[in-house]
Amino acid sequence: MADRMTQEQRSRTMSSIRAQSKLENLFSKALWHKGVRFRKNVRNLRGTPDIAIKKYKGAIFVDSCFWHGCPLHYKRPKSNQEFWDAKIARNKERDLEVDAHYTELGWHVLRVWEHDIRKNLDETVDSTLEFIQAAMRRYKESD
Repeated sequence: MADRMTQEQRSRTMSSIRAQSKLENLFSKALWHKGVRFRKNVRNLRGTPDIAIKKYKGAIFVDSCFWHGCPLHYKRPKSNQEFWDAKIARNKERDLEVDAHYTELGWHVLRVWEHDIRKNLDETVDSTLEFIQAAMRRYKESD
C-alpha cells in the first residue's frame, strides 16, 4: 500500500508522536517511590533523556532491545533488512554521540536495557539508585 502523505508530511506526523513506554513509566514510578526526584523526557537536553537530574548532572536513558540493537535480544527483521540495519546502526552511533556529549560536559550517563527492567525491576532500580547516589557524591565533592 502506498503512503498517502509526502515524505515531509510523514516526518512531521511521526515527530509529533510523544509516546512513553509502559516500561519506562513503571521504572520511573519505582524510582519516584524510592524518593528520587527528577524530570522525565527533558526535550531541551540532547538526546532527550528519559530521566534527568540536572542538579547532579545525571542522565538516564531506558533503551529498548529492538530500537537500540541489544546484543542479547535484538531480532533483525526479515524484510527491508538494509533499511533496518542502517537504522539500528545509526541509533547505536547516536547513543555513543549523546554519551560523549554528556561526558564532555561533566555529566554522568546511565543506560538501562529494557530486558533488565523486565527481568528484575527491583534490582535495576537499586543499581540506578547507586548510580544517582554516586552522582550526588561527585557533585558535593566538586563544591
